[in-house]
Amino acid sequence: MGTYDDPCGIARALDVLGQRWALLVVRELLLGPKRFRDLVRGLHGVSQNVLSQRLRELEQAGIVRHATAGPPISGPVYELTEDGAALEPVLVALGRWGRRRPRTAAGPMSPDALLMALRTTFDPQAAGDLAIEVELRVGDDRATLTVEAGRLAMRRGPAPYPDAIITGDVAGIRTLVYRGTETTGVTVDGDREAVQRLIAALR
Repeated sequence: MGTYDDPCGIARALDVLGQRWALLVVRELLLGPKRFRDLVRGLHGVSQNVLSQRLRELEQAGIVRHATAGPPISGPVYELTEDGAALEPVLVALGRWGRRRPRTAAGPMSPDALLMALRTTFDPQAAGDLAIEVELRVGDDRATLTVEAGRLAMRRGPAPYPDAIITGDVAGIRTLVYRGTETTGVTVDGDREAVQRLIAALR
């Protein structure tokens, strides 16, 4: 990797994260470990060679590491180190800034990108005293969203005792959240009133 040869903290961060795909790899790992093939699936347009190179660079920089996961993933995975996980507020802030830019991309959005988008639009004041745990099902992907005391937490994996389950594809769930309308192929099971309050806090 090249260097800006600049002692500024921003330049030093970009020495590590300024390469194409690097920050998106971090985005895909924020909710938990992933297999290589799942990273390829989530990063539309990346080649396996480029992804392998980025992962090597991020490993050398102490952002990502190899691990062995148990069920339901099982096998070798990539996960964020403590330094990598510390980038979450940076990505949230970057996502909020990016939402103000003109939307020109026509490619698909990964489930992890959808979840990060929800995090960037979450409004604690609108959530108020809402307390809810929702399982989001997008294809084979499962994620748990928990709102409590005005905070939104997310993790990869199913919810043991969800108040509601939202099932659908990324486009349909985005329509449900940001336009407030259900579309074909999206189902909401459980406490629909609480889900509506969650959607209001996410919109």
